[in-house]
Amino acid sequence: VKSLSFSAPPLLNTALNYIHARYDPTWESLDSRPLPTWFDEVKFGIFIHWGVFSVPSFGSEWFWWYWQKEKRPSYVEFMETNYPPGFSYEDFGPLFTAEFFDANQWAAILKASGAKYVVLTSKHHEGFTLWGSKYSWNWNAVNVGPKRDIVAELATSIRNRTDLHFGLYHSLFEWFNPLFLYDASNVFKTRQFPTAKSLPELYEIVTKYQPEILWSDGNGNAPDTYWNSTGFLAWLYNDSPVRDTVVTNDRWGVGSICKHGGYYTCSDRYNPGHLLPHKWENCMTIDKRSWGYRRNTQLSDYLTIEELVKQLVETVSCGGNLLMNIGPTHDGRIDVIFQERLRQMGVWLSVNGEAIYGTKPWRTQNDSVTPGVWYTFKPKEETVYAIFLNWPVSETLVLGDPKTIIGETQVKLIGHKGQLKWVSLGEKGMTVAVPQLTPNQLPCQWGWTLQLTNVN
Repeated sequence: VKSLSFSAPPLLNTALNYIHARYDPTWESLDSRPLPTWFDEVKFGIFIHWGVFSVPSFGSEWFWWYWQKEKRPSYVEFMETNYPPGFSYEDFGPLFTAEFFDANQWAAILKASGAKYVVLTSKHHEGFTLWGSKYSWNWNAVNVGPKRDIVAELATSIRNRTDLHFGLYHSLFEWFNPLFLYDASNVFKTRQFPTAKSLPELYEIVTKYQPEILWSDGNGNAPDTYWNSTGFLAWLYNDSPVRDTVVTNDRWGVGSICKHGGYYTCSDRYNPGHLLPHKWENCMTIDKRSWGYRRNTQLSDYLTIEELVKQLVETVSCGGNLLMNIGPTHDGRIDVIFQERLRQMGVWLSVNGEAIYGTKPWRTQNDSVTPGVWYTFKPKEETVYAIFLNWPVSETLVLGDPKTIIGETQVKLIGHKGQLKWVSLGEKGMTVAVPQLTPNQLPCQWGWTLQLTNVN
């Protein structure tokens, strides 16, 4: 089923609504919906994990589960040492103060990163909503803690001050919600929790905030039929205010991941290193151990900018998008190490962005001769990009895969003036003379791009 794509005069828009593509509440029908084209073009987004778990900011955003359910010794000891007896997880709620949260400042930081979309945790598995949900009484950011609608503030700033697409993460299940625990005890034959809580929330955030990405997570070991995922997605694609632009992922119940939905995430930190037939996303964290902010991190816990650029390049070469996570503090700050990494990515993309945004995978993803060389492609411009992560010591770079055309193939180093000399290696392959540059003359750090035109 495909949407009509011609542009119509305003008077015809109402009529067109009646002949808009309709999807049935079945995976077969829903999976036939073409992914809105903007998502593949943008390539790079920022994930934000923020919630009550940012108050203890110890160990992981799964703090409540590890402390109360699994009773992991380090978490139990942390609570016994630092909090009075009888202190509950709910008592962290009022301490989630967000006094330094400035949505305009966040928007500026996100814009500087070169990212083209952002996904905020509207509700994680703890059940606390960052908007004043009618379905989360006294466990939301408007009633408890900040006393502010975080989702609304960030959505407004992102839309008014940047060109980023605004998205929301939403956890289907909640660890300790009595209704969910009741349904789970009935092996999900009852559906009290999705009917009273999860589904109403989804309709609420889509209608109220109109996110262009709906990032579902947390199936609670229940099938998609329990969550009525196909029914909700049919409404989302057919009748919601974002039906034409919204993009969804694949986490809609047991068995749907890497199989059904919009684009595939397959697992956290998914980076297959080869081309996939379906659009996918690598969601990963700058802090290697946690999605939420941790006060007890070491410098070595954070990925370096070199590692982050490598993740981006590998992911995009293989047809994926990179969704890179930061965890703000309980008082609403984006820690300076996250700010630095984001701004570094932005500096790199300001030079090499043409080899990332709007590209397609080439016929080969990484070079067959030289390690650390990844390819992207712009079909309309007939331009191939070779992104190399190590500056060659020998002043030459051997590329094993481009097929050159004598007198026609041209090679440029992006950010550096003039053509580069090259020699053909026969039927395929070429040796490129890399300019001798001092560190100050390099167009950027951490990775460089050759622009190849007129190669087969």
